[in-house]
Amino acid sequence: MELCVALDLPSQEENLTLIEKIKEHDVWLKVGLRTYIRDGEDFLKAIKQINPDFKIFLDLKLYDIPNTMADAAESIMGLGVDMFNVHASAGRRAMSTVMQRLEKYENRPIVLAVTALTSFAEDEFEAVYGSDIASKADQFAKDAQQSGLDGVVCSAFESASIKNITDESFMTLTPGIRPFGEDAGDQKRVADVAFAKEQKVDFIVVGRPIYQSENPSAIVEKILAKI
Repeated sequence: MELCVALDLPSQEENLTLIEKIKEHDVWLKVGLRTYIRDGEDFLKAIKQINPDFKIFLDLKLYDIPNTMADAAESIMGLGVDMFNVHASAGRRAMSTVMQRLEKYENRPIVLAVTALTSFAEDEFEAVYGSDIASKADQFAKDAQQSGLDGVVCSAFESASIKNITDESFMTLTPGIRPFGEDAGDQKRVADVAFAKEQKVDFIVVGRPIYQSENPSAIVEKILAKI
């Protein structure tokens, strides 16, 4: 299991300050939609200047027609990130088109598909997708695997089932981890590190418990010790 730190602070300066505080740790950094729209490629370069060994997860959740998604994925290749994601809701043809486009690259990033956002409550999800979360997450995972992706984004509650119906090597990344039982905030399906380990999660994403701490480095160290 690996730790991915969410860079969700209100400004580029605050995110860079956080990165400086945790730069000695072997972790991934998640750059999400707001941060990337605001700070762009220059921010990705600034991360590497602080520590070139940081691995970057670009969390943009691509969702569009197949060719546009593939165009975007190919553009991401020029950014030097190590992982990005698409929405499984876009369908197998779209996901397959993305992966076919990336075949020509020797060292492509890890590509994951979002199943069900961890902000969804069960009734909210069913109103949109007409299915319960667990069943649909399993289906989306199968679609992603058959489309050639490396894994999925899901909650810890779906991870073990997804591993069982796909493959142990099919990756699961779990947002909304509250390592020490912190408040769930705007997430509905949250878990701690121990439960994520039991459910065979490959990557855990932690944000608020780290960046709201007075000593982010100490919190990262405690999480890595639990991992």
